[in-house]
Amino acid sequence: MKTGEVYGGNYLKAEDLKGGSPRVTISNVELKEFDDGKKLIISFHGKDKTLVCNRTNSSIIEEVVGSDDTDDWIGKTVQLTVKKVEFSGRLVPAIRVVLEERAPAPRPAPRPAAPPPLDPEDHLPGVGEGEPDIPF
Repeated sequence: MKTGEVYGGNYLKAEDLKGGSPRVTISNVELKEFDDGKKLIISFHGKDKTLVCNRTNSSIIEEVVGSDDTDDWIGKTVQLTVKKVEFSGRLVPAIRVVLEERAPAPRPAPRPAAPPPLDPEDHLPGVGEGEPDIPF
């Protein structure tokens, strides 16, 4: 038996992602009081465990959703991943919400340069070389 199975709890941990980066849809956001202060608890559709949302993840969700109102987060999809972060002077794995890079808008193709104007003194091929003039 693994200790994580005994003491696992209902909160997501980095090892729960098993190296993956799942896309999840937010189903509920609650406020909960902990010994070290209030935190947001985020539930996801089809998932049993919830995410204790720190300030970093909250800021990223605000950016992804475009709102700091947690009511607006319901039904929105975010991507989770595991990153090493510094905690108490050492690096530990932590769940982070991914701020997906938006592809820049495609730039229009450059317009081809206009050909230089013709100099009337230049010789044009086919003109005056024994071919009859073609009237326009």
